[in-house]
Amino acid sequence: MSFNILVLAKQVPDTRNVGKDAMKEDGTVNRGALPAVFNPDDLNALEMALELKSRIPNAEINVITMGPPRAAAIIRESMYRGANKGYLLTDARFAGSDTLATSYTLAKAVERCRPNIIFCGVQAIDGDTAQVGPQIAEKLQWSQITYAEELLWADSGKIRIKRRLERGVETVETALPVLVTVHASAAPCRSRNAGLLMKYKHARTASELQTDTRDYTQMYEKRPDLLIEEWNAETIHADLTCLGLNGSPTKVKKIENVVLTQKDSKLLSASDADVEQLVTELLESRIIG
Repeated sequence: MSFNILVLAKQVPDTRNVGKDAMKEDGTVNRGALPAVFNPDDLNALEMALELKSRIPNAEINVITMGPPRAAAIIRESMYRGANKGYLLTDARFAGSDTLATSYTLAKAVERCRPNIIFCGVQAIDGDTAQVGPQIAEKLQWSQITYAEELLWADSGKIRIKRRLERGVETVETALPVLVTVHASAAPCRSRNAGLLMKYKHARTASELQTDTRDYTQMYEKRPDLLIEEWNAETIHADLTCLGLNGSPTKVKKIENVVLTQKDSKLLSASDADVEQLVTELLESRIIG
């Protein structure tokens, strides 16, 4: 019997390139206007999962991500690094979910996977709430360890983790199953493995295959592991009233786009006179002071 490790990962907009079109009028993120990246904290979570996999015989890592069809790229990136399989939660009815609706959807998917342990990042850079992981644990009625920084010890029944606190660290041990949220101070994720990249470079979802002009029929008959499963609301037996905007009590009242643009520039030397002039200008414009 295999030991099932589940990683919850998210494809997020690259917030380093936020522009005036980053938000829609309804207060949701305009994901089509920004390039997408692997959420940084989730990469730390994947690395901790890979470390656990190396310590537990017969352990396997599955990855779940929720988003549009293009989010399958996150699953491939995980497989290139050592994950065994992935599932894409994609359904138009998931759109606009706040943390409550997102945690409900993911918890229903977790019930279908029945893992021994779950790893996810502390938070996503597009929301920074740090609420989804703990909410999933509450819905599953599982123990949870938050702000994990280092995997100290583990077997098939217990785990010991060092967690990062505001003013120090703490060592926590608990029995499985458990949900672990991984802090950004944890070990960074390893790079892609060349052999795994070649093995899984053709992994696709059914939606992706429908838009591909090449015929992969024979390849997928020989390599069914290349097909990334897509799950919708019916697959996870979700209550439709708890999904998307309908299941999200958080409502955005107002959106204001603030885009910083450079109007002019001034070149200053390291002399005392120039530094004094700069401080004076900042004080007069009330930027400081």
